[in-house]
Amino acid sequence: MDSTNQWHIEVTEQDANPVAILADESGLSHQTIKQAMQKGCVWHSRGKHTQRLRRSKKKLQRGDVVHCYYNPRVLATEVEPALLVDDQGDFSVWFKPYGMVCQGSKWGDHTTINRFAEQYLQPQRPAFIVHRLDKATTGLVVVAHTKAAARQLSSAFEQRLTEKTYQAIVSRAWSFKQPQISVTEPIDEKNATSHVTLIANDRVANRALVSVDIETGRKHQIRKHLASLGIPIVGDRLYGQQQFEIPDTAVQQRCDLQLRAVRLQFPFDGRNHHYQLTKQQCLHLS
Repeated sequence: MDSTNQWHIEVTEQDANPVAILADESGLSHQTIKQAMQKGCVWHSRGKHTQRLRRSKKKLQRGDVVHCYYNPRVLATEVEPALLVDDQGDFSVWFKPYGMVCQGSKWGDHTTINRFAEQYLQPQRPAFIVHRLDKATTGLVVVAHTKAAARQLSSAFEQRLTEKTYQAIVSRAWSFKQPQISVTEPIDEKNATSHVTLIANDRVANRALVSVDIETGRKHQIRKHLASLGIPIVGDRLYGQQQFEIPDTAVQQRCDLQLRAVRLQFPFDGRNHHYQLTKQQCLHLS
């Protein structure tokens, strides 16, 4: 059996147990399968409807299909816990740590912010993603807890009724004449606008701390726009040191992406909700 495998098993008996079915087919222990179910790599299909299956005692019907996407490396991945900033019932706001993602895959969802929120919050409730931060980006993210709230918040982000501010430590000292630069370079042939403002400059260390306000939310927008200025973000392995011949030191290789969402404002139920990280939670040059 390969370490990475997947099984798709049609249920042939009424009231069958999913753990027993998967154990017979895969050779995995019952405990391993139960843990895998909790981490979101087991799915259940009935007719045209497919969803994650977490209940080990769920009774399956004849004709159902059980799917398991088993990758020990993915299931063994661990991330730091998110920090709850505010719980408003219909939505909650979190500080997302490095490595936590905003969208799971068929191989699991245990490192997602919405799954963490579902398990952490009391009382427990469902969690829906309404906007995203990259896996490597840290900072403020809002999660909805009802379908109505998810629709309202998603609409606010889609209509650009929100305000988002980021901070980044870039790999070169600020050498532009003005303390603020606007970047309008398209991304994936779509309009994209970022406003970059200098916060602090360190010519000795050849680093700068900048604030970035975005009018659009294209994939990797800030990372691409700062790289286009010749000041890629520290720790950016996609658009950073190799492209701009910045010294590829051991320190740089170990460093996480220095990009953080520090301010978030959005409308909900007729009110503007504003969240700002504390000074200690923001990025610093030293």
